[in-house]
Amino acid sequence: QVQLQESGPGLVKPSQTLSLTCTVSGGSITTNYYYWSWLRQPPGEGLEWIGYIGYSGSTYYGPSLKSRTSISRDTSKNQFTLQLSSVTPEDTAVYYCARDDRGFAQYDYWGQGTQVTVSS
Repeated sequence: QVQLQESGPGLVKPSQTLSLTCTVSGGSITTNYYYWSWLRQPPGEGLEWIGYIGYSGSTYYGPSLKSRTSISRDTSKNQFTLQLSSVTPEDTAVYYCARDDRGFAQYDYWGQGTQVTVSS
């Protein structure tokens, strides 16, 4: 059974960089053909896809946040990390990590989600 768990600070100040880590157990992040994604849901809004890092280490980001987003991984720890720079209160959301089967937005495993609030 694959499990994903997000971790990171729940409060970030404006203009700082938000950093979240997703720890994966029960499966390797280098296994073909899975893509390890970050998504978020601002209060009162729908789910927004942020980007992913693939089994080979390739990355792809959504257009709305692309200029501020970086996703990396540590294969020795079976973790992948989201960094979102220059945050504003509009980045306040519940952030999720998820596994995407073959990169077609077919998410089969999710983390429980973590609330991140951007406030001074």
